Amino acid sequence: MTGQEGNWQEAATKHEQILKYIESLKIGSKISVRKIAEKLGVSEGTAYRAIKEADTLGLVATKERVGTVRVEKKLRDHMDRLTFAEVVNMVDGELLGGRGGLEKTLHKFVIGAMQQDAMLRYIDPGSLLIVGNRAKAHMCALEQGAGVLITGGFGTSEEVKELADRLELPIISSSYDTFTVASLINRAIYDRLIKKKILLIEDIVPSPMQVYVLKAHHTLRDWQRLHEETGHSRFPVVDEWNRAIGMITSKDLIGAEPGQTVDKFMTRNPVTAQPSTSVAAAAHMMVWEGIELLPIVDAGRKVTAVISRKDVLKAMQHIQRQPQHGETFEDLIWSGFSEERDRSGQILFRGTITPQMTNRLGTVSEGVLAVLMSQAAYHAVQDVKKGDLVLDNMSSYFVRPVQIDSQVELRPRIIEVSRKFGKIDVEMYHAGVLVAKAMLTAQVFDPS
Repeated sequence: MTGQEGNWQEAATKHEQILKYIESLKIGSKISVRKIAEKLGVSEGTAYRAIKEADTLGLVATKERVGTVRVEKKLRDHMDRLTFAEVVNMVDGELLGGRGGLEKTLHKFVIGAMQQDAMLRYIDPGSLLIVGNRAKAHMCALEQGAGVLITGGFGTSEEVKELADRLELPIISSSYDTFTVASLINRAIYDRLIKKKILLIEDIVPSPMQVYVLKAHHTLRDWQRLHEETGHSRFPVVDEWNRAIGMITSKDLIGAEPGQTVDKFMTRNPVTAQPSTSVAAAAHMMVWEGIELLPIVDAGRKVTAVISRKDVLKAMQHIQRQPQHGETFEDLIWSGFSEERDRSGQILFRGTITPQMTNRLGTVSEGVLAVLMSQAAYHAVQDVKKGDLVLDNMSSYFVRPVQIDSQVELRPRIIEVSRKFGKIDVEMYHAGVLVAKAMLTAQVFDPS
């Protein structure tokens, strides 16, 4: 082992120790770089990097006027739910009471634009009541198990604050009006729904997972023994610290002697992914690199799992059956276009250029045109072949400017589509005149 490798191992061990220490702290504990460095005997640089990773992992959060604190890790199953603490930051709010309930999640929000007795029918435990300076309504909401957000910058009575502290239900004051506050919260919920819709590798890999690996000094006999035990023909090759250094397959070992070590035949510097990598990105990576098995590594490049191309395509097939939640910009841009057929049965799409699609000059944005043409290509391929497209290249030509409220027609034409590859030509017309054209090449993932 070289001195450099020894230092790397020591740093990785300290890094892991800090993460485990942070994970062992009680929810709400304050964390600082200096204190952790002193407690665990590490440098402040190592402590800082570990705290940043803990933040990425959702173990800690930085709160205004409080600092970095240990928080409960938010599961992806609950990503669509906001905490009251997030609402405080979102609306630039001031916490008037109920600090102990900041990490609780709200299930829905209710706008209190009604009489108090009618309001009670809509308030459930875990709700957030958005209301003005109506102290009696604040009291009723807290008694029903809901938090309160007071708009217009108003406060509330001391009695209400005491009740909020006792019940650990936050009461927040914001200078924004009700419409702005509701819009901010609604947008945040939609953003979380979009994130939740994106399937990550950690969602399809069981934890813990039995991973079969070979070491660099193992021989062809060891590979054969592992092959007979598992039925697999591909294995990651790892060093003594379980870091991925290569991949070995049955093809690599053709012509090898039984006693030769796998490090002489393995593919070095293997393509790897992390648990937070999206399944779609993994699929693109595997098809592009022509690999069947993808090692999954942690921040220290240690192998924690493996996924096969079959696992990825099966997961993508599952995605297609799921209901869609939350609208991305692409969804909003494409939502106004309808599918039609011309006399020859060729697919085409018609829609209107809305004000939101335009640039500062009042003509359609080039970025929107690119989205429209790529979406037309995607739906044209879907019409003849199941699967998803991942764009490799797009050459666009914007021939004429298109004004607001213009009726446009998109005509995609498939030049070639195979099991793994597609080439599509798309033309856009306004009043029978060509206004834009694109040539797209893409990878096709068939999940069936």
